[in-house]
Amino acid sequence: MSHFFAFLSRMKFIQRWGLMRNTTKENIQEHSLQVAMIAHGLAVIRNSCFDGKVDAARAALLGMYHEVTEVFTGDLPTPVKYFNPQIKLVYKDIEDMARTKMYDMLPGELQAGFRNLLHKRAEDAALWELVKAADKISAYLKCAEELKAGNREFAVASKMTGQELAENKLPEVKYFLEVFAPSFSLSLDELN
Repeated sequence: MSHFFAFLSRMKFIQRWGLMRNTTKENIQEHSLQVAMIAHGLAVIRNSCFDGKVDAARAALLGMYHEVTEVFTGDLPTPVKYFNPQIKLVYKDIEDMARTKMYDMLPGELQAGFRNLLHKRAEDAALWELVKAADKISAYLKCAEELKAGNREFAVASKMTGQELAENKLPEVKYFLEVFAPSFSLSLDELN
C-alpha cells in the first residue's frame, strides 16, 4: 500500500498567505494548478515568440509538482523563509527530506516515472526557470485579485512582487505581464 496520492490530495488543506488577511483563501493545490498553467503558457510563449525549444507539457508537469513537499512542511511564508541565510538553508534541507519521503512512498516499479518530477535534474534548468517565474506571476496575480477586492493587505506584496517581475530578464515573463496580467484586475462585466 502506498500513501503517495493520499498525501498529494492533502495539498488542498495547505493554505497559502498564512500571515495575511485574505478575501479569498488559496491552497497549494489550486496554486499548483495555476503555476502549471502559467508555466505551460510561458513555455509556449518562449517557443512561439522567442525561438525557444522547450517542452511546454513538461513545464506544466513541473509546475503541478513544485509544491508537493508542503504536505509535510506547510507553506512557510516568504518573509520567514528568506529572513536570513540560515533559515533558507535549513528549510531547503527540510524540503529535500520531504521530497525524498514522498519519493520513497512510491512503489519501486513507479519511482522512475516520478524521479524527475520530485528531484530536480540539470537538463530541466530552463524549465525550472519558467516554473519559478510562473510561481512569482501567480503570487502577483493573487495580489491583483486581492487588491481588486479592496484588500489593501496585499499592497506591499504586490509592489514587491511586481518589482521582482519587472527585473526578470525572461522576455516571456514580460510578454505574459503585458498581454495577460491586466485582465486579472477587471470585473466579469469588464472581461465580457
